[in-house]
Amino acid sequence: MKKALSMALAAALMVAVLAGCGGGKDNGAGSNASGSNPSSASTAGSSSDASNPPSTEPDPVTINFPTASSGGALYAVGAAITNLWDTEIPYVSASSQASNGGIDNLTQVSEGEAQVSIAISSNCYQCLNGTDSFEGYAYDDLKVIGGLYFNPNQVVVTEKSGITDLAGVKGKHFAVAAAGSSVEGECMNHFTAAGLTYPDDINCEYIAFTDAADMLQNGTIDGAWIMSGAPASAVSQACSAGCKLLNISDEIISTLQADYPWYAPFTIPAGTYPGQDEDVQTSAIKMVMFCRGDLSEQAVYDLTKTFWENIDQLGEAQGNLKGLTPEEAVKDIANLPLHAGAERYYKEIGVL
Repeated sequence: MKKALSMALAAALMVAVLAGCGGGKDNGAGSNASGSNPSSASTAGSSSDASNPPSTEPDPVTINFPTASSGGALYAVGAAITNLWDTEIPYVSASSQASNGGIDNLTQVSEGEAQVSIAISSNCYQCLNGTDSFEGYAYDDLKVIGGLYFNPNQVVVTEKSGITDLAGVKGKHFAVAAAGSSVEGECMNHFTAAGLTYPDDINCEYIAFTDAADMLQNGTIDGAWIMSGAPASAVSQACSAGCKLLNISDEIISTLQADYPWYAPFTIPAGTYPGQDEDVQTSAIKMVMFCRGDLSEQAVYDLTKTFWENIDQLGEAQGNLKGLTPEEAVKDIANLPLHAGAERYYKEIGVL
């Protein structure tokens, strides 16, 4: 049974990545993003009540799940998760879409355009509390389904650029992702820690990962910042063309941790990318799967339970989900509040 589900997930993921979405069910006009109350049977016609008992299945729930650009690992992660939910939970219709990444995802969820997504824990904290990019726009009903994997910063440079460390990016033509995105925020934090004035010291290019990979391959930019689970297709493409990853030093990571305690050192093992003969140290932040607080407890319980009961098969379909455990899902999430449905599941299995 597990093997069959794994094959089905892998096939569904391939379809979703090609089509750019993961949805399948048609909820019609009765779709309800909150899915909070079970359907009730009509009280009319009491003679038929015995043969038509009240429905116990929740109202239909639609899950829109923004991810990131199609060149990042998060795009495939979202497709794998939504295909699982769409297939395994009868009343849920789930689909994933490309987006501009974490800050865009949080904005869409806070404004009700989406119901579930993933972002780094730091951005979730800022959104919940209305700081940094979310100053004046706090979404205080943000809830967590679970912490996932650490999301490493990956700094890719061309050989001809001569860049050997972050300080060496000064004066270079460098892709910093979309303006105002969580990835650009990483650039600002790291380059500042390296002693640069951001963005004045850099010839910034505000482009998506896929475009950055093309320009690295063509040699029309000197480097790019890609924050994504490893391996990421954009980094693989660039390294296949002779680019390399930069190490981020212990000193810079310590400087970051003094102001931003969510940072952790992370090792990208040798052989992760073409031509990568040695381990590369970088920084990382844990990815968090979050949702709107007005999703019903039952819906989020079912989303959480289905996710973890199929995590082995999800890991086979998408490498960034491999080896995740519910025990780690409640750790390193910047003290963000769990949704009641997720909390119920974690208590049920003894994690909380």
